[in-house]
Amino acid sequence: MAAKDKFGKAGEAARAAQRNRYLLRLIEDDELRANLLSAYAAARGAYGRMSNGKPTTQALFRDRKLQRELSEAVSALRQATSSLREPAKPARRRRGGIGRSLLLLAVGSVLALALSETLRTKVLDVLFGAEEEFDYSSTTAPEQPAPAGVASE
Repeated sequence: MAAKDKFGKAGEAARAAQRNRYLLRLIEDDELRANLLSAYAAARGAYGRMSNGKPTTQALFRDRKLQRELSEAVSALRQATSSLREPAKPARRRRGGIGRSLLLLAVGSVLALALSETLRTKVLDVLFGAEEEFDYSSTTAPEQPAPAGVASE
């Protein structure tokens, strides 16, 4: 009972956070987090430009960078709110696909080349040309053995 009292409010807060669909989306959705970070960065930059000592109305109407940063912040917030309204996109699981097919083709080809000598020779012949049979024929006459008893110099 003491543990429940000790962690009661924290436990309730954790359970409430687990039930909050917006908080779960924020944790799971990378695009939503990126939009929120982009909006924050643009708003922070705009605030910095507005608090530089010039009158706010003058900055709003004349400062093009400030207008662009405010526009970026609004755009990013719009994207974030629209992604919160849409249902979460399920994670895509691809079965097969071209990548797996190419991998299987490459592994099969390597195994076939490793196991079949005739296939290897055919592939080498296609790549480097057919191997020519080479018969060596000497253009010089073979040396006659020296007669017995005669020393060679």
